[in-house]
Amino acid sequence: MSSFTCGFIGLGLIGGSIAKALHDKMPETHLIAYDTNTASLQLALNEGVIQEACSEIGAVFEKCDYLFLCAPVSHNDQNLLLLQKYLSPETILTDVGSVKTGIHKQIEALGLNGQFIGGHPMTGSERFGYANAKASLFENAYYILTPAKEVPMEKVSAYQTLVRTIGAIPLILPYEQHDYVTAAISHLPHVIAASLVSLVKNADSEEGVMKMIAAGGFKDITRIASSSPSMWQQICLTNTENISRLLDRYILDLNAFKKILDEKKADSLYRFFEEARDYRESFISASSGPIKTEYVITVDIADRPGSIAAIASLLAGHDISIKNIGINHNRELAEGALRIEFYEAAAAKQAEKVLLAQSYSIHTKKL
Repeated sequence: MSSFTCGFIGLGLIGGSIAKALHDKMPETHLIAYDTNTASLQLALNEGVIQEACSEIGAVFEKCDYLFLCAPVSHNDQNLLLLQKYLSPETILTDVGSVKTGIHKQIEALGLNGQFIGGHPMTGSERFGYANAKASLFENAYYILTPAKEVPMEKVSAYQTLVRTIGAIPLILPYEQHDYVTAAISHLPHVIAASLVSLVKNADSEEGVMKMIAAGGFKDITRIASSSPSMWQQICLTNTENISRLLDRYILDLNAFKKILDEKKADSLYRFFEEARDYRESFISASSGPIKTEYVITVDIADRPGSIAAIASLLAGHDISIKNIGINHNRELAEGALRIEFYEAAAAKQAEKVLLAQSYSIHTKKL
């Protein structure tokens, strides 16, 4: 892709990460950014990521080939009105919001359908702001595109190429389907995680025993409840119908589970967990997509100096390469010792054999 100009309205975590990825992968790209946070703009300038910083939305954006709307969704109306008079007919407008219906309707009302391709990178972080942006954020992540029907196919193809260039996997969906899908796999899970945290908070004793002993399983499933309340408030207000529709289905499923639980139907309980496990494991068995199989073993070790070094040295002595190593600080479900990740299945198998020969207690887990 030849040299071109990209503009950013908002340079936070996502906008900043796109800018950094473009700067790394396509250093000839000219990047212009507007943000109300002047410190973020100055940092991006100092790093050489952007070439122009703007204190207001103005004529400088006329030269953009791509213009990314990365400010909070609630600001899109005002920003689009300010931008409209400066837009070249050749500029491709895009956004990064996780709900698409609202922005598509705004674009249609402004008569900009011929140049709008909605975008939603399926990635993120509990952290926010340009200071936490990183070029690698999109690697192997799905990047959903919702082009308006009036956009020429060659421009959609060019944008797909740009998405691939920053390391992401483009996937085109109608915006209505996008909002239903993300309600199921992203929005409702956040509601459920927050509701589980609230349940424990309200059911806990005065001494806070539940909070004190909350271990791996609970922390894993509720991690996303640490996300921005403001962002999730806006998502719930803009994708209400889809979230509510799926919540109805989820409540029905919970009631069905409660019935087999109360009736102690052993076979039904087993099938419930078996089918969920098998379907979940099919996510990481797929040949494509961002969720890949990990080769991990967990080793119980004594809590004394040198324990980790002894294992690392033992594996190194057998020419076994370690991809990652870390301590799990709980022992729920055989976790909570030393978690070792390998690059391939053969290395994990060999490591397991070596450690068992030295009488270590091993737990294998395919994530």
